[in-house]
Amino acid sequence: MDRDDAELMFQGVERQAERVRTGKVTSRALVEASLRRIDRFDPALGAFRVVLAEQALAEADARDAQAEQGRGPLHGVPIAVKDELDVAGQVTTFGGAANRTPVAADSEAVRRLRAAGAVVVGKTTMPEFGQWPFTESDTHGTAHNPWDTTRTPGGSSGGSAAAVAAGLVGAALGGDGGGSIRIPAACCGLFGLKPQRGRVSTGPNAHLWYALGTVGPLTRTVRDAALLYDVLAGTTPTDRWSARPATTGWLRDLETSPGRLRIGYSAKPAVPGVRPHPEHVGALLETVRALRELGHDVREVNPRYPDATLPFAAQFCGGVRAEAAAVERPDLLERRTRSTLALARLVPESAVERGIRAGERLAERADRMFTTMDLLLTPVVAARPRPVGALAGAGLLTALARSRPMVAYTALWNVTGHPAASVPAGRGTDGLPLAVQLVGRRDDEVSVLRVAAQLEEARPWAARRPPLTDS
Repeated sequence: MDRDDAELMFQGVERQAERVRTGKVTSRALVEASLRRIDRFDPALGAFRVVLAEQALAEADARDAQAEQGRGPLHGVPIAVKDELDVAGQVTTFGGAANRTPVAADSEAVRRLRAAGAVVVGKTTMPEFGQWPFTESDTHGTAHNPWDTTRTPGGSSGGSAAAVAAGLVGAALGGDGGGSIRIPAACCGLFGLKPQRGRVSTGPNAHLWYALGTVGPLTRTVRDAALLYDVLAGTTPTDRWSARPATTGWLRDLETSPGRLRIGYSAKPAVPGVRPHPEHVGALLETVRALRELGHDVREVNPRYPDATLPFAAQFCGGVRAEAAAVERPDLLERRTRSTLALARLVPESAVERGIRAGERLAERADRMFTTMDLLLTPVVAARPRPVGALAGAGLLTALARSRPMVAYTALWNVTGHPAASVPAGRGTDGLPLAVQLVGRRDDEVSVLRVAAQLEEARPWAARRPPLTDS
Protein backbone atom coordinates (compact mmCIF):
# COMPACT_ATOMS: atom_id res chain seq x y z
CA MET A 1 0.00 0.00 0.00
CA ASP A 2 2.83 2.44 0.88
CA ARG A 3 4.49 1.92 -2.50
CA ASP A 4 1.17 2.27 -4.33
CA ASP A 5 0.42 5.49 -2.44
CA ALA A 6 3.79 6.92 -3.43
CA GLU A 7 3.25 6.05 -7.07
CA LEU A 8 -0.14 7.74 -7.03
CA MET A 9 0.92 10.92 -5.27
CA PHE A 10 4.21 11.51 -7.09
CA GLN A 11 2.43 11.42 -10.46
CA GLY A 12 1.28 15.02 -10.21
CA VAL A 13 -2.13 16.51 -10.83
CA GLU A 14 -2.43 16.11 -14.62
CA ARG A 15 -1.87 12.36 -14.48
CA GLN A 16 -4.01 11.99 -11.36
CA ALA A 17 -6.88 13.78 -13.07
CA GLU A 18 -6.43 11.59 -16.17
CA ARG A 19 -6.60 8.42 -14.06
CA VAL A 20 -9.81 9.57 -12.41
CA ARG A 21 -11.26 10.55 -15.78
CA THR A 22 -10.47 7.12 -17.30
CA GLY A 23 -11.78 5.24 -14.28
CA LYS A 24 -8.41 3.77 -13.26
CA VAL A 25 -8.70 5.29 -9.79
CA THR A 26 -11.40 7.01 -7.77
CA SER A 27 -11.16 10.39 -6.13
CA ARG A 28 -11.65 8.69 -2.76
CA ALA A 29 -8.66 6.41 -3.41
CA LEU A 30 -6.51 9.43 -4.30
CA VAL A 31 -7.57 11.34 -1.22
CA GLU A 32 -7.05 8.30 1.00
CA ALA A 33 -3.54 7.87 -0.41
CA SER A 34 -2.81 11.54 0.26
CA LEU A 35 -4.12 11.31 3.83
CA ARG A 36 -2.11 8.16 4.56
CA ARG A 37 1.09 9.83 3.37
CA ILE A 38 0.31 12.98 5.39
CA ASP A 39 -0.26 10.82 8.46
CA ARG A 40 3.02 8.99 7.90
CA PHE A 41 5.38 11.77 6.89
CA ASP A 42 4.00 15.10 8.04
CA PRO A 43 5.01 14.67 11.70
CA ALA A 44 8.63 14.99 10.50
CA LEU A 45 7.88 17.70 7.91
CA GLY A 46 5.40 20.09 9.53
CA ALA A 47 3.94 20.92 6.13
CA PHE A 48 0.32 21.09 7.25
CA ARG A 49 -1.26 23.47 9.75
CA VAL A 50 -4.52 21.54 9.57
CA VAL A 51 -5.57 18.38 7.73
CA LEU A 52 -9.22 18.25 6.61
CA ALA A 53 -9.54 14.46 6.47
CA GLU A 54 -13.26 14.08 7.10
CA GLN A 55 -14.25 16.96 4.83
CA ALA A 56 -11.88 15.85 2.06
CA LEU A 57 -13.21 12.29 2.05
CA ALA A 58 -16.79 13.55 1.89
CA GLU A 59 -15.82 15.87 -0.95
CA ALA A 60 -14.09 12.99 -2.77
CA ASP A 61 -17.21 10.83 -2.47
CA ALA A 62 -19.25 13.68 -3.94
CA ARG A 63 -16.79 13.94 -6.83
CA ASP A 64 -17.06 10.21 -7.51
CA ALA A 65 -20.85 10.46 -7.58
CA GLN A 66 -20.86 13.39 -9.99
CA ALA A 67 -21.99 12.88 -13.57
CA GLU A 68 -19.18 12.81 -16.14
CA GLN A 69 -20.50 15.73 -18.15
CA GLY A 70 -20.14 18.06 -15.16
CA ARG A 71 -16.53 17.19 -14.33
CA GLY A 72 -13.73 19.73 -14.50
CA PRO A 73 -10.02 19.41 -15.40
CA LEU A 74 -8.95 18.74 -11.79
CA HIS A 75 -11.82 16.39 -10.98
CA GLY A 76 -11.08 14.36 -7.86
CA VAL A 77 -7.51 15.57 -7.36
CA PRO A 78 -6.33 16.36 -3.78
CA ILE A 79 -4.65 19.75 -3.40
CA ALA A 80 -3.36 21.74 -0.40
CA VAL A 81 -3.77 25.46 0.25
CA LYS A 82 -1.43 27.93 1.98
CA ASP A 83 -2.90 29.31 5.20
CA GLU A 84 -3.20 32.89 3.92
CA LEU A 85 -6.01 31.84 1.57
CA ASP A 86 -9.56 31.37 2.82
CA VAL A 87 -11.02 27.87 2.94
CA ALA A 88 -14.68 27.82 3.96
CA GLY A 89 -15.21 26.60 7.52
CA GLN A 90 -11.55 27.05 8.50
CA VAL A 91 -9.63 29.77 10.29
CA THR A 92 -7.28 31.77 8.06
CA THR A 93 -4.40 32.06 10.54
CA PHE A 94 -1.81 33.81 8.32
CA GLY A 95 0.70 31.63 10.19
CA GLY A 96 -0.08 33.01 13.65
CA ALA A 97 -2.50 32.85 16.59
CA ALA A 98 -4.33 36.16 16.14
CA ASN A 99 -7.35 34.83 14.24
CA ARG A 100 -9.84 32.45 15.85
CA THR A 101 -13.05 32.49 13.75
CA PRO A 102 -13.58 30.22 10.72
CA VAL A 103 -14.37 32.03 7.47
CA ALA A 104 -17.69 31.53 5.73
CA ALA A 105 -16.50 31.24 2.12
CA ASP A 106 -13.57 30.14 -0.02
CA SER A 107 -11.18 32.68 -1.46
CA GLU A 108 -11.59 33.15 -5.21
CA ALA A 109 -8.55 30.98 -6.00
CA VAL A 110 -9.87 28.12 -3.84
CA ARG A 111 -13.34 28.53 -5.34
CA ARG A 112 -11.85 28.11 -8.80
CA LEU A 113 -9.98 24.96 -7.71
CA ARG A 114 -13.17 23.41 -6.36
CA ALA A 115 -15.13 24.46 -9.47
CA ALA A 116 -12.53 22.55 -11.51
CA GLY A 117 -13.12 19.48 -9.33
CA ALA A 118 -10.18 19.63 -6.91
CA VAL A 119 -10.48 18.37 -3.32
CA VAL A 120 -8.88 20.51 -0.59
CA VAL A 121 -7.11 18.17 1.88
CA GLY A 122 -5.62 20.77 4.20
CA LYS A 123 -3.97 24.12 4.84
CA THR A 124 -0.19 24.45 4.85
CA THR A 125 2.16 26.18 7.26
CA MET A 126 3.72 29.60 6.76
CA PRO A 127 5.56 32.25 8.81
CA GLU A 128 3.28 34.91 10.25
CA PHE A 129 1.89 37.05 7.39
CA GLY A 130 4.42 35.44 5.05
CA GLN A 131 7.09 37.91 6.06
CA TRP A 132 10.09 35.57 5.84
CA PRO A 133 11.74 33.15 3.39
CA PHE A 134 11.78 30.56 6.20
CA THR A 135 8.64 28.70 7.25
CA GLU A 136 8.80 29.04 11.02
CA SER A 137 5.85 30.01 13.21
CA ASP A 138 5.77 30.49 16.98
CA THR A 139 2.25 29.05 16.98
CA HIS A 140 2.25 26.36 14.31
CA GLY A 141 5.87 25.20 14.34
CA THR A 142 8.54 24.79 11.69
CA ALA A 143 8.34 23.24 8.24
CA HIS A 144 11.23 20.98 7.22
CA ASN A 145 12.76 20.23 3.83
CA PRO A 146 11.93 16.69 2.62
CA TRP A 147 15.41 16.36 1.11
CA ASP A 148 17.03 17.01 4.49
CA THR A 149 14.78 17.59 7.46
CA THR A 150 17.48 19.56 9.27
CA ARG A 151 17.15 22.25 6.56
CA THR A 152 14.51 24.84 5.71
CA PRO A 153 12.15 24.30 2.78
CA GLY A 154 12.28 28.07 2.27
CA GLY A 155 9.30 30.35 2.62
CA SER A 156 6.94 31.74 2.95
CA SER A 157 5.11 28.96 1.04
CA GLY A 158 7.40 26.38 2.62
CA GLY A 159 4.60 24.18 3.92
CA SER A 160 3.10 23.96 0.44
CA ALA A 161 6.49 23.16 -1.10
CA ALA A 162 7.29 20.48 1.48
CA ALA A 163 3.89 18.85 0.93
CA VAL A 164 4.37 18.63 -2.86
CA ALA A 165 8.04 17.64 -2.77
CA ALA A 166 7.26 14.83 -0.31
CA GLY A 167 4.40 13.50 -2.44
CA LEU A 168 1.74 14.28 0.14
CA VAL A 169 -0.23 16.09 -2.57
CA GLY A 170 0.35 16.60 -6.27
CA ALA A 171 0.18 20.39 -6.06
CA ALA A 172 -0.41 23.14 -3.52
CA LEU A 173 -1.31 26.81 -3.64
CA GLY A 174 1.18 29.37 -2.40
CA GLY A 175 1.66 33.11 -2.53
CA ASP A 176 4.63 35.20 -3.64
CA GLY A 177 5.26 38.70 -2.26
CA GLY A 178 9.06 38.68 -2.50
CA GLY A 179 9.93 35.21 -3.75
CA SER A 180 7.62 33.08 -1.61
CA ILE A 181 6.71 30.65 -4.40
CA ARG A 182 10.09 30.61 -6.14
CA ILE A 183 12.29 30.33 -3.03
CA PRO A 184 10.62 27.20 -1.59
CA ALA A 185 10.36 25.71 -5.08
CA ALA A 186 14.13 26.16 -5.40
CA CYS A 187 14.81 24.68 -1.96
CA CYS A 188 12.56 21.66 -2.56
CA GLY A 189 13.20 20.84 -6.24
CA LEU A 190 9.85 21.96 -7.63
CA PHE A 191 8.61 24.17 -10.43
CA GLY A 192 7.19 27.44 -9.15
CA LEU A 193 6.01 30.30 -11.36
CA LYS A 194 5.21 33.70 -9.91
CA PRO A 195 2.73 34.94 -12.48
CA GLN A 196 2.28 38.42 -13.83
CA ARG A 197 0.74 40.76 -11.27
CA GLY A 198 -3.04 40.57 -11.52
CA ARG A 199 -3.05 37.19 -13.26
CA VAL A 200 -4.72 35.33 -10.38
CA SER A 201 -7.37 36.83 -8.12
CA THR A 202 -6.50 37.71 -4.54
CA GLY A 203 -10.23 37.94 -3.73
CA PRO A 204 -11.94 38.50 -1.41
CA ASN A 205 -9.01 40.84 -0.72
CA ALA A 206 -8.27 43.64 -3.16
CA HIS A 207 -4.55 42.90 -3.01
CA LEU A 208 -1.85 40.78 -1.40
CA TRP A 209 0.76 43.19 -0.02
CA TYR A 210 -0.45 45.81 -2.48
CA ALA A 211 1.35 45.41 -5.81
CA LEU A 212 3.88 42.86 -4.52
CA GLY A 213 1.87 39.70 -3.94
CA THR A 214 0.53 37.07 -6.30
CA VAL A 215 -1.17 33.71 -5.80
CA GLY A 216 0.01 30.59 -7.61
CA PRO A 217 0.76 26.86 -7.38
CA LEU A 218 3.85 24.83 -6.59
CA THR A 219 4.00 21.71 -8.77
CA ARG A 220 6.18 18.79 -9.78
CA THR A 221 6.03 19.59 -13.50
CA VAL A 222 5.63 22.54 -15.84
CA ARG A 223 2.52 20.97 -17.38
CA ASP A 224 0.92 20.71 -13.94
CA ALA A 225 1.57 24.42 -13.42
CA ALA A 226 0.06 25.29 -16.81
CA LEU A 227 -3.01 23.17 -16.05
CA LEU A 228 -3.50 24.90 -12.71
CA TYR A 229 -3.06 28.36 -14.20
CA ASP A 230 -5.70 27.51 -16.81
CA VAL A 231 -8.01 27.03 -13.82
CA LEU A 232 -6.77 29.91 -11.65
CA ALA A 233 -6.21 32.71 -14.15
CA GLY A 234 -8.69 35.56 -13.99
CA THR A 235 -9.77 38.26 -11.59
CA THR A 236 -12.93 39.72 -10.08
CA PRO A 237 -14.19 43.30 -9.70
CA THR A 238 -12.74 43.34 -6.17
CA ASP A 239 -9.15 42.89 -7.44
CA ARG A 240 -7.10 46.04 -7.63
CA TRP A 241 -4.87 44.65 -10.39
CA SER A 242 -5.81 42.67 -13.46
CA ALA A 243 -3.37 41.32 -16.03
CA ARG A 244 -3.94 41.25 -19.77
CA PRO A 245 -5.97 38.06 -20.43
CA ALA A 246 -4.19 35.18 -22.14
CA THR A 247 -5.48 34.56 -25.65
CA THR A 248 -5.33 30.74 -25.47
CA GLY A 249 -5.05 28.07 -22.83
CA TRP A 250 -1.73 27.79 -21.04
CA LEU A 251 -1.55 24.02 -21.32
CA ARG A 252 -2.32 24.28 -25.04
CA ASP A 253 0.41 26.91 -25.41
CA LEU A 254 3.00 24.35 -24.29
CA GLU A 255 2.33 22.39 -27.49
CA THR A 256 3.98 25.20 -29.50
CA SER A 257 7.75 25.53 -29.54
CA PRO A 258 9.12 28.88 -28.33
CA GLY A 259 11.44 29.02 -31.31
CA ARG A 260 14.94 30.40 -30.98
CA LEU A 261 14.87 32.94 -28.14
CA ARG A 262 17.43 35.47 -26.99
CA ILE A 263 18.21 34.60 -23.38
CA GLY A 264 20.49 36.74 -21.26
CA TYR A 265 22.11 35.21 -18.19
CA SER A 266 23.76 36.73 -15.16
CA ALA A 267 24.84 35.63 -11.68
CA LYS A 268 24.69 39.25 -10.52
CA PRO A 269 22.16 39.70 -7.67
CA ALA A 270 19.65 42.53 -7.79
CA VAL A 271 20.64 43.34 -4.19
CA PRO A 272 24.18 44.73 -3.70
CA GLY A 273 26.58 43.13 -1.25
CA VAL A 274 25.33 39.56 -1.76
CA ARG A 275 27.43 36.79 -3.30
CA PRO A 276 25.89 33.69 -4.87
CA HIS A 277 26.95 30.26 -3.68
CA PRO A 278 29.42 28.69 -6.19
CA GLU A 279 27.11 25.75 -6.83
CA HIS A 280 24.32 28.15 -7.79
CA VAL A 281 26.64 29.75 -10.32
CA GLY A 282 27.52 26.27 -11.55
CA ALA A 283 23.84 25.40 -11.98
CA LEU A 284 23.36 28.64 -13.91
CA LEU A 285 26.22 27.83 -16.30
CA GLU A 286 25.04 24.25 -16.75
CA THR A 287 21.60 25.60 -17.69
CA VAL A 288 23.24 27.99 -20.16
CA ARG A 289 24.84 24.98 -21.87
CA ALA A 290 21.51 23.15 -21.94
CA LEU A 291 19.73 26.14 -23.46
CA ARG A 292 22.37 26.51 -26.16
CA GLU A 293 21.99 22.84 -27.01
CA LEU A 294 18.25 23.50 -27.35
CA GLY A 295 19.05 26.11 -30.00
CA HIS A 296 18.62 29.36 -28.07
CA ASP A 297 20.86 32.40 -28.41
CA VAL A 298 22.24 32.62 -24.85
CA ARG A 299 24.61 35.42 -23.88
CA GLU A 300 25.98 36.75 -20.63
CA VAL A 301 24.60 40.17 -19.70
CA ASN A 302 25.31 42.73 -17.01
CA PRO A 303 21.83 43.90 -15.95
CA ARG A 304 21.51 47.43 -14.65
CA TYR A 305 19.01 46.48 -11.98
CA PRO A 306 16.98 49.38 -10.59
CA ASP A 307 17.10 49.83 -6.82
CA ALA A 308 13.80 48.44 -5.55
CA THR A 309 14.53 48.84 -1.82
CA LEU A 310 12.23 51.76 -1.05
CA PRO A 311 9.15 50.68 -3.04
CA PHE A 312 9.49 47.14 -1.72
CA ALA A 313 9.91 48.28 1.89
CA ALA A 314 6.91 50.64 1.68
CA GLN A 315 4.61 47.94 0.30
CA PHE A 316 5.97 45.29 2.67
CA CYS A 317 5.22 47.52 5.65
CA GLY A 318 1.84 48.52 4.27
CA GLY A 319 0.92 44.92 3.45
CA VAL A 320 1.78 43.53 6.88
CA ARG A 321 -0.01 46.46 8.50
CA ALA A 322 -3.16 45.84 6.44
CA GLU A 323 -3.23 42.14 7.29
CA ALA A 324 -2.53 42.78 10.98
CA ALA A 325 -5.36 45.33 11.12
CA ALA A 326 -7.81 42.62 10.10
CA VAL A 327 -6.99 40.00 12.75
CA GLU A 328 -9.16 39.43 15.83
CA ARG A 329 -6.47 39.34 18.51
CA PRO A 330 -3.59 41.70 17.64
CA ASP A 331 -2.26 41.16 21.17
CA LEU A 332 -1.33 37.61 20.08
CA LEU A 333 0.89 38.65 17.18
CA GLU A 334 4.50 37.45 17.28
CA ARG A 335 7.16 39.69 18.75
CA ARG A 336 8.88 40.16 15.37
CA THR A 337 5.58 41.07 13.77
CA ARG A 338 4.97 43.70 16.42
CA SER A 339 8.41 45.12 15.57
CA THR A 340 7.45 45.19 11.87
CA LEU A 341 4.25 47.03 12.78
CA ALA A 342 6.17 49.57 14.86
CA LEU A 343 8.23 50.27 11.73
CA ALA A 344 5.13 50.24 9.53
CA ARG A 345 3.52 52.98 11.61
CA LEU A 346 6.27 55.28 10.34
CA VAL A 347 5.16 54.59 6.75
CA PRO A 348 1.89 56.41 5.97
CA GLU A 349 -0.55 55.10 3.40
CA SER A 350 0.53 57.90 1.07
CA ALA A 351 4.08 56.48 1.13
CA VAL A 352 2.74 53.04 0.23
CA GLU A 353 0.96 54.52 -2.78
CA ARG A 354 4.14 56.35 -3.76
CA GLY A 355 5.95 53.02 -3.50
CA ILE A 356 3.46 51.45 -5.90
CA ARG A 357 3.95 54.27 -8.41
CA ALA A 358 7.73 54.02 -8.01
CA GLY A 359 7.47 50.30 -8.68
CA GLU A 360 5.67 50.98 -11.95
CA ARG A 361 8.46 53.32 -13.00
CA LEU A 362 11.00 50.60 -12.14
CA ALA A 363 8.96 48.16 -14.23
CA GLU A 364 9.32 50.44 -17.22
CA ARG A 365 13.09 50.58 -16.65
CA ALA A 366 13.20 46.81 -16.32
CA ASP A 367 11.25 46.52 -19.59
CA ARG A 368 14.18 48.13 -21.36
CA MET A 369 16.32 45.13 -20.43
CA PHE A 370 13.95 42.99 -22.48
CA THR A 371 14.43 44.96 -25.68
CA THR A 372 17.65 43.01 -26.29
CA MET A 373 16.56 39.67 -24.81
CA ASP A 374 13.39 37.62 -24.50
CA LEU A 375 14.17 36.04 -21.13
CA LEU A 376 16.60 36.60 -18.29
CA LEU A 377 18.26 33.64 -16.55
CA THR A 378 19.64 34.01 -13.00
CA PRO A 379 19.98 31.99 -9.80
CA VAL A 380 16.87 31.91 -7.58
CA VAL A 381 18.60 32.34 -4.24
CA ALA A 382 22.15 33.27 -3.28
CA ALA A 383 22.56 30.86 -0.35
CA ARG A 384 22.00 27.16 0.20
CA PRO A 385 18.96 26.29 2.40
CA ARG A 386 19.77 27.18 6.01
CA PRO A 387 19.38 24.83 8.95
CA VAL A 388 15.92 25.10 10.48
CA GLY A 389 15.69 27.67 13.25
CA ALA A 390 16.73 30.68 11.19
CA LEU A 391 14.15 32.79 13.02
CA ALA A 392 14.57 31.25 16.48
CA GLY A 393 15.22 34.09 18.92
CA ALA A 394 15.86 36.50 16.04
CA GLY A 395 14.61 40.06 16.24
CA LEU A 396 13.45 42.03 13.24
CA LEU A 397 16.88 43.23 12.10
CA THR A 398 18.48 39.79 12.44
CA ALA A 399 15.60 38.19 10.55
CA LEU A 400 15.93 40.77 7.78
CA ALA A 401 19.69 40.16 7.52
CA ARG A 402 19.22 36.39 7.31
CA SER A 403 16.52 36.83 4.67
CA ARG A 404 18.60 39.03 2.39
CA PRO A 405 20.52 36.27 0.53
CA MET A 406 17.25 34.43 -0.05
CA VAL A 407 15.46 37.32 -1.78
CA ALA A 408 18.41 38.89 -3.60
CA TYR A 409 17.26 37.59 -7.01
CA THR A 410 13.51 37.40 -6.50
CA ALA A 411 12.05 40.48 -4.78
CA LEU A 412 12.76 42.93 -7.63
CA TRP A 413 10.28 41.09 -9.86
CA ASN A 414 7.55 41.48 -7.27
CA VAL A 415 8.06 45.22 -7.35
CA THR A 416 7.94 45.33 -11.16
CA GLY A 417 5.28 42.64 -11.56
CA HIS A 418 7.16 40.60 -14.18
CA PRO A 419 6.55 36.84 -14.36
CA ALA A 420 9.42 34.75 -12.98
CA ALA A 421 9.84 31.04 -12.31
CA SER A 422 12.08 28.74 -10.32
CA VAL A 423 13.21 25.84 -12.52
CA PRO A 424 14.95 22.75 -11.05
CA ALA A 425 18.60 22.39 -12.04
CA GLY A 426 19.89 19.23 -10.37
CA ARG A 427 21.22 18.65 -6.87
CA GLY A 428 24.11 20.12 -4.95
CA THR A 429 26.87 18.29 -3.13
CA ASP A 430 24.79 18.66 0.05
CA GLY A 431 22.04 16.54 -1.54
CA LEU A 432 19.62 19.46 -1.71
CA PRO A 433 18.09 20.72 -4.97
CA LEU A 434 19.59 23.41 -7.18
CA ALA A 435 17.52 25.79 -9.28
CA VAL A 436 17.62 28.69 -11.72
CA GLN A 437 15.22 31.56 -12.30
CA LEU A 438 13.66 32.47 -15.64
CA VAL A 439 12.23 36.00 -15.86
CA GLY A 440 10.00 37.07 -18.73
CA ARG A 441 8.56 40.23 -20.19
CA ARG A 442 5.42 41.56 -18.59
CA ASP A 443 2.41 39.37 -19.47
CA ASP A 444 4.67 36.76 -21.08
CA GLU A 445 4.37 33.78 -18.77
CA VAL A 446 4.04 31.62 -21.88
CA SER A 447 7.67 32.04 -22.94
CA VAL A 448 8.80 31.22 -19.41
CA LEU A 449 6.67 28.07 -19.37
CA ARG A 450 7.74 26.93 -22.83
CA VAL A 451 11.46 27.23 -22.11
CA ALA A 452 11.04 25.66 -18.67
CA ALA A 453 9.23 22.75 -20.35
CA GLN A 454 12.14 22.35 -22.79
CA LEU A 455 14.58 22.20 -19.87
CA GLU A 456 12.35 19.69 -18.10
CA GLU A 457 12.30 17.44 -21.15
CA ALA A 458 16.08 17.73 -21.54
CA ARG A 459 16.79 16.91 -17.89
CA PRO A 460 13.67 15.41 -16.28
CA TRP A 461 13.29 16.28 -12.62
CA ALA A 462 9.82 15.05 -11.66
CA ALA A 463 11.06 11.51 -11.02
CA ARG A 464 13.48 12.72 -8.33
CA ARG A 465 12.10 11.93 -4.92
CA PRO A 466 13.39 12.81 -1.46
CA PRO A 467 14.81 9.65 0.13
CA LEU A 468 12.72 10.21 3.28
CA THR A 469 9.44 9.82 1.43
CA ASP A 470 10.18 7.52 -1.50
CA SER A 471 8.37 4.57 -0.05
